[in-house]
Amino acid sequence: MTENIWTRWPSREALSRAEMARPRRMLGWATRAGALAILLGTTFTDRDLHGWGIAAGVLGVIACGVAVWAFWRTTLEHRLLPSLGLLTLLVGLATAGQSVGFRIPALVLWCGCAVSAIERLPLAAALPATSVALGAYAAVNDDVWLTTAATTAGLALVGYVLRLDAEARGSAQRLLAQERAALAAEADSAALAERARIAREIHDVLAHSLSAQMVHLEAARLLIERGGDRDTILERVVAARGMAREGLAETRQALSALRGEMSPVEDFLSELVATTDGADVTVTGERQPLRAEASQAVRRVAQEALTNVRKHAPGAKVQVWLDYGEHEVTLDVRDSGGSPGDLSGSGAGYGLLGMRERAELLGGSLDAGPDEEGFVVTLKVPV
Repeated sequence: MTENIWTRWPSREALSRAEMARPRRMLGWATRAGALAILLGTTFTDRDLHGWGIAAGVLGVIACGVAVWAFWRTTLEHRLLPSLGLLTLLVGLATAGQSVGFRIPALVLWCGCAVSAIERLPLAAALPATSVALGAYAAVNDDVWLTTAATTAGLALVGYVLRLDAEARGSAQRLLAQERAALAAEADSAALAERARIAREIHDVLAHSLSAQMVHLEAARLLIERGGDRDTILERVVAARGMAREGLAETRQALSALRGEMSPVEDFLSELVATTDGADVTVTGERQPLRAEASQAVRRVAQEALTNVRKHAPGAKVQVWLDYGEHEVTLDVRDSGGSPGDLSGSGAGYGLLGMRERAELLGGSLDAGPDEEGFVVTLKVPV
């Protein structure tokens, strides 16, 4: 439900002078200084003033200054009754000044009340207050009626223009504050996303490497306790050492990826299949640079798929196929199947689940399952 335009206050941003450009602020102060100079000049240059007249003039100027400041504060806080009371006091001071001979200060004060009412009050309250102030001005002004009518209409128009200008400035300030808040929220979101990405990289590297080492070391411990063959124990320890080296190499690759210092995906896949017996890689399509997140997803899925082949189907032939499409890149890792290996029972299946979550975060997909011969893993991510 929209707020009634007649009862709506100008926003606090519009009524406040915060964030106002310095030239405009200087112009406003110059205008107020000019009005004050007129008040003081016309009040105290009257030769008939002396004694109590001067004292009354000084008190009147002080009272007007305090009332104007209080009116500015109450309208800024959107307090209607105190604002109307202060405006009534100012009109009354002008009327009293007119009655004792301070004609020019009274005219200036009536005009200021009329303009300020339209600028700072809800229209339902501003129009009657402005009408009273301009009516008093028109009744006292001794110019021809056409000049007086044009002056009163001009003053009302000035007040409304100032109101529109203040509301436009307030809207601009609110939009700027919202934009700053949105930018801050976006920065926080980017920081959280980067932390999540780093956490995924650490998990993908360390969880795989350490879990494999634990399997080999646990097997070596059991063999030692049961008095197993020395060569078998040594084989397990050497395998754990190899896993540690691979984990260190993957950690370095992950750090390079986080710094944006990654080799092309094709080179990485070639190096990866070179360490796997019976594996081959094929790259098709027009090669193009990938986003860091997409490139890292392809690398991690390829690593996880080949690791699963070594664990669950050692000795199987593996075909790695990377295809650059117009809108997405596809990685297909397919093995020919084989007998379960010694490590087939290790792990809880979280590797492919993590890869699927990584792909979905990038707007892609990951499918994994058996085919006619062995097992196939297919990753698709937008380029």
